[in-house]
Formats: sequence, structure tokens, C-alpha cells
Amino acid sequence: MVIKEKNIDNNEINKFNQLASRWWDPEGDFKPLHDINPLRIDYINKYKNLNEQKILDIGCGGGILSEAMALKGGIVTGIDMAESALNVAKIHQIESKTDVDYKLTTVENLAAHEEGTYDIVTCLEMIEHVPSPKEVIESCSKLLKPGGSAFFSTINRNPKAFIYAILGAEHILKLLPIGTHEYAKFVKPSELEYWARNASLDLKDSTGLIYNPFTKNYSLEKNLDVNYLMFFKKKITQ
Repeated sequence: MVIKEKNIDNNEINKFNQLASRWWDPEGDFKPLHDINPLRIDYINKYKNLNEQKILDIGCGGGILSEAMALKGGIVTGIDMAESALNVAKIHQIESKTDVDYKLTTVENLAAHEEGTYDIVTCLEMIEHVPSPKEVIESCSKLLKPGGSAFFSTINRNPKAFIYAILGAEHILKLLPIGTHEYAKFVKPSELEYWARNASLDLKDSTGLIYNPFTKNYSLEKNLDVNYLMFFKKKITQ
């Protein structure tokens, strides 16, 4: 299979390859992903029962979300272009006894071969790491069956998000390695909704993901200023 590489950032891939061995350390560099994963799963499962659903997890990394969806009964495929992270995911699923089909490919490449295949597509904390989020969203829609569900999460682009997600999370609180995010790649909710609408995806819900530095807990609240999630349904054409 020839992999289309035009919508990838090699610097981003190298960054996550270098962190690959730390994916499953709940107190390490990916601690925030471990901490928010129950919230993400509950949010997805609230709108779509995962059991026996064919699911694609885009930008799966080391498999934290993919494994959790498989444990809910989902038939999960996880894709990423960070090969070292995928290798970690494959090793960990042997230990966890989960069943996920991990593939080294882009969403654009998969969309060219598996159009209309999936009941659910998840693309969480990923579109702020690619040159063209719009192309990713279009491919997600193409991969979905009519009436299928798409879930996206990313970071808003505004001064507050810069202070919280970069200065706060990376430099002050050390929740993430410095350089994890680039402000210019953040995505406004209006942009995400616009691209999705043009790709035949209807917005059904949006919510913010809030971190309290005092309690060190995360919660879902109706505030999209920084981190946020969006749920879409693919239109059913007559």
C-alpha cells in the first residue's frame, strides 16, 4: 500500500516517536492522556454505544484510547504515522489482552481504500499536529457510513488557550513536554465546525475539557475556550 504523505508533519512524527516508550507510564509524559481518557470514553459512549461498532481511531499513538474502546466491545482499528508509538501499542495490547488492528498509514490513504466502512471515527488530540486539518476531517467523513458518528478534540486558538495550553501546561505545570504544541496550529471551534459541515458532518454536541490545577482533576464543561470535544453525525443522503 502506497502511503500518501502530503498531509503529515515529519517533525511532529519524530517528536512522538521519541516519546514512544513513555506512552503507558501513567505518571510520565502522557499522564494527561491517561487522566482524561475516562472522560473521553464516557463522552463518546454517551452518544454512541461502542459495543460491536466498527471504529477507527486516527492518530492512535500508543493505543490509550484504542484499547479503552476495544474493552467497551468496539471492533477497533488504530492508525498513526509514528511507527515507534505503534510498536509500543502492539506490545501493550498483548499484555492487556485487547484486540486492536494497528496500521501505519494516514487517514487520507485509508479513505482512498475504505470509504463508507466505519460506524465511528475518533480523531482526538490530532488535528492540531497536521498541516491541513480540513483534509483530515474530509477523510474522516469519507470513511464513515451514512449516519456514522465522528468525534474530534483539539485546542482553541486564542490568547487564553496559549496561556493555558502552552505556557501553563508545558512550561509552568509541566503536564506535557515543552514543544508538544504549536499555537499557530490550534483550531477554533468555528473552523472545525465549518470544515465538518462542508464534509457532510452535522454538529450534534460540543463541550470543553477543563483542568483544575488546584485539585489536579479534569472535567467536561460547556466552555470551549481551551480544550474541547465535538460530536458530529454524517448526513444520510437520499
